[in-house]
Amino acid sequence: MEIVGIIHELPVELSNQIAAGEVIERPASVVKELVENSIDAQATQVLITIQQAGLKSIEVNDNGKGISADDVEVAFLPHTTSKISNDHDLFNVRTLGFRGEALASIASVSKLTVVTSQDGKSAVQAKFSGNELIKKETFARSKGTTMTVEDLFFNTPARLKYVKSLHTELNKIVDIVDRLAMGYPDISFRLIHDGKDLVWTSGNDNLQQTIAGIYGRTIASHMLDFENSDPDYEINGYFSKPDTTRSNRSYISLILNGRYIRNFQLTNAVIRGYGSKLMVARFPIAVINITMDPSLVDINVHPTKQEVRLSNEGHIGDLISDGIRERLSNQNLIPDAVKNLGRKESTPKVDTYKPEQISFDDIKAIDKINEPLGNTATVEPESESYEQPTVDPVSKRIETPMTGMPIFEDPQHLQAWDQRMKQETAEKNHVVDTQGNESVPEKESEFPDLRYIGQIHGTYLVAESQSGFYLIDQHAAQERVNYEYYRKEIGKVSNDQQKLLVPIVLDYPNSESILIKEKKPVLESIGLYLDDFGQNSFVVNTHPTWFVAGQEESTIKEMVDYVLNDSKISVAAFREKNAIMMSCKRAIKANHHIDDREAAQLLHNLTKAENPYNCPHGRPVLVEFSNKDLEKMFKRIQDPHDTRESE
Repeated sequence: MEIVGIIHELPVELSNQIAAGEVIERPASVVKELVENSIDAQATQVLITIQQAGLKSIEVNDNGKGISADDVEVAFLPHTTSKISNDHDLFNVRTLGFRGEALASIASVSKLTVVTSQDGKSAVQAKFSGNELIKKETFARSKGTTMTVEDLFFNTPARLKYVKSLHTELNKIVDIVDRLAMGYPDISFRLIHDGKDLVWTSGNDNLQQTIAGIYGRTIASHMLDFENSDPDYEINGYFSKPDTTRSNRSYISLILNGRYIRNFQLTNAVIRGYGSKLMVARFPIAVINITMDPSLVDINVHPTKQEVRLSNEGHIGDLISDGIRERLSNQNLIPDAVKNLGRKESTPKVDTYKPEQISFDDIKAIDKINEPLGNTATVEPESESYEQPTVDPVSKRIETPMTGMPIFEDPQHLQAWDQRMKQETAEKNHVVDTQGNESVPEKESEFPDLRYIGQIHGTYLVAESQSGFYLIDQHAAQERVNYEYYRKEIGKVSNDQQKLLVPIVLDYPNSESILIKEKKPVLESIGLYLDDFGQNSFVVNTHPTWFVAGQEESTIKEMVDYVLNDSKISVAAFREKNAIMMSCKRAIKANHHIDDREAAQLLHNLTKAENPYNCPHGRPVLVEFSNKDLEKMFKRIQDPHDTRESE
């Protein structure tokens, strides 16, 4: 009996749909791929128009260099690209797209129309349906390309089951455009959904103004710029002060050679740069630009190209951390008490779109879409959980409506926007020149000279300076002073040891005793020596002299627990944890009254601290009531329209 082979080549249409499952997950994926093509085409203006969160239509219009008439059909074939030709090009990619998968994948699951012109006179229009060329003809349009994607997933209805609510899909599209805008502040991006502006950036190459258009002018004007570099890497960008934080890491944007990436280690490097200035479980807003030789990065490791492999990743993280740490070192980080009273963390929101306002041709295929708008999904890469940041409608940011097709900014509008941003940020004393020149330096002030006045409820100290008065959390203040002392003492690892009258014996199960033996050098790095005492037991005969009397055994057990809970803990991290633990144990607690001499000494020690603004856990040490705040509170400063004289 003849054996017949069963292996066969997949049809092109089916292989394209399989590829689309990896590259085109949702409408936001289409927007990302098409806008990245516009950026690669050297466009300076990109208009994205979507309907019904992109499920009905997505149109991307740019003024880039266009596609030649001979290349239009070839561009939609699988794995066709103009960006790489050999393996050398593959490892020196300088463009956002290069695989040749996007257009073929999009066309295979939608009805796509492309109109493109290279000379601004004659153009080619081609229509595809499920990757099949339906019609091709000449057309007239200005230089650039318009891609229109309609009825996404019309021939793969099963894919629609995984589409979330319209609100969720819209948020993901806005997030993609925001990230691209921050990576390319020299390009004007405009996103319109159902006739409403959601994103609109000026494209004047001013990153801080781009951030203002995304996160709001108040946040942007209070962000700090920084830079750091070495011969191989250049790092720069903006990050928020420690009092402006969010509950998740998704507001940290990493831009590598213009490409938005996700990287757990570099995200943690941003957080590490704040040291103990951030509160626990709070994360900053940051836009970090990383420029490096393309040969030192492999972006060909994931279909979406958002996860990359970096050379010397740890060193890049150190450059980020060091740059942020140095920039924060000379900042006055005392919170303004009056401005923070009653203030809630505001998260701008996208307009709410009610399901009953939306109609589709095939409602049965998309019943999944009409979920409650509150079921917003999150982006969850393998390394960590990202919560999708919500965004505010840019119709509130830019008041001048524009009409016509294509719709791009006019010079008068850009000039007015630049002037308004300059005026508003100048009031915050942190101005960026709208012409792209050097930033106006922010006024920096030293920590005030505090004079003790009294104590409130055995918890808060009251002090004054020439500029106002301050409330100080006595526990947080002493924690900070103690922390800097113990951090220095633990780092010394001196031979000063206190002998125990009764040795401490510690017993652990087999698995934990093996780990402790492996981590003995880490324990010894702070002067804690454990000697074997049987198969699974250890004996401690001495301890560092800076241990708190009466707390020796509990302190030793806590230190060992650090090692057991984190088998990969480094010496530096171990010393840091122990310095924080010791500082908290020895700090005065709330509801504890101290005399004037002790309070004055504590304030004196606080003024000598390297970072007097936060305790080791990130909580504020003090808040300020400025003289101007007091005058406003007691109506000594009148409203501008009030002509009455103050008393």
